[in-house]
Formats: sequence, C-alpha cells, structure tokens
Amino acid sequence: MAKINQDILLQRAESEFLQGNFTKALRSYGLILNDYPTLDEAKVGVYLSDLGFESKDEAQALFDYYQIIKDEKENAIDIINGLIASLDTSKEAIKNLLLDPIEEQVEYSDGIRYSDFLEFVKSRGSFKKTFEDIMFSTKVVITDKDEFIDFVTKLSSEGFDEMALGYLDATSHLFGNDQDVLALYSVVKGNR
Repeated sequence: MAKINQDILLQRAESEFLQGNFTKALRSYGLILNDYPTLDEAKVGVYLSDLGFESKDEAQALFDYYQIIKDEKENAIDIINGLIASLDTSKEAIKNLLLDPIEEQVEYSDGIRYSDFLEFVKSRGSFKKTFEDIMFSTKVVITDKDEFIDFVTKLSSEGFDEMALGYLDATSHLFGNDQDVLALYSVVKGNR
C-alpha cells in the first residue's frame, strides 16, 4: 500500500483541528506519524489536539503561533515543545495548590475543624450535647468525604434527622454519584 502524500494528510489534519474536531485531528495526526514518524508538524499536531480537549483556546493559540514561526525559525518545534512543557508544569503546580489539604486553605476564625469538634465530644462525653452547644455559634469545618459521612451519620443517630438531610441535600452534589454519600439518605431515613 502506497503512502499518501504527507502534505495532503497534514492539510486534512489541520483542517480538522481548526474546526475544533480534536478527536479526528488526533486520529489524522496519528496516522501521519505512523507513515512519517519523525515529522515534527504531526508531533505538534498530536500534542495540540490533545491539549484541545482540555482548552480549545490554548491549543488554538499555540497552533496559530506554530504556524507563524515554523517557516521563520529553525527551532520552531523546540519553542512549541517548551511552551507545552511550560503549560503542563503550570497546570500541575496549580493542581497541587488546589489539592493541598483544605485545612490549610480554610480560615478557622468562625469555625472549628471536625477533628477538633470530635475532641470536644470526647471530653464532654456526648456528641448531641456538644453539637447543641456550638450549632448556633460555630461552624464545623469538614475537610473530606469520610468526615462528612461520619458527621451526617452521627447527626442522624443523635436525632438531628432533618439537619442531616439538610446537609445531604445541600452538599451531596459535591460528591457526584459517590455511593457512600448517597447511601447516607438510607441511613438518615432509617433512623426516623
């Protein structure tokens, strides 16, 4: 089977990319690399098509920039690879900042961490009494799913069913279709 002209293949892949059809563009660039594994334009096309799934605007801007510099600069592929690597590094740094423990991001001036609340419960000997004492004056800051499940379960078992349902209704969407969180509805309704 004869190889199709790389220029025709590149035109098709670029057209698909420019139309925002990143799936087809990625497939086309991949087919080009199958026949022409060292073709820099196809490599850039694969990277940018993949980036297009996350951010169409960034991918388009880099594609446009590459089109401008590819004929003017010998190191155009290095420049684009450097920009892509820089984007990846920046995104990873932002992701790590967002994934830092919530405790570090939350101001506790008007709230108490759930772990600290549980220490109060231990010292007082009663979840219900401790919660009643703070529920109008202090927020309990819950930082993860396990704390949320524990808190709602204890609220329900101590007779605060309506409040437990309120917490579930207000925040369960944050956990998506997490089955452990959705199961809390049965727990709360079972304690009624």
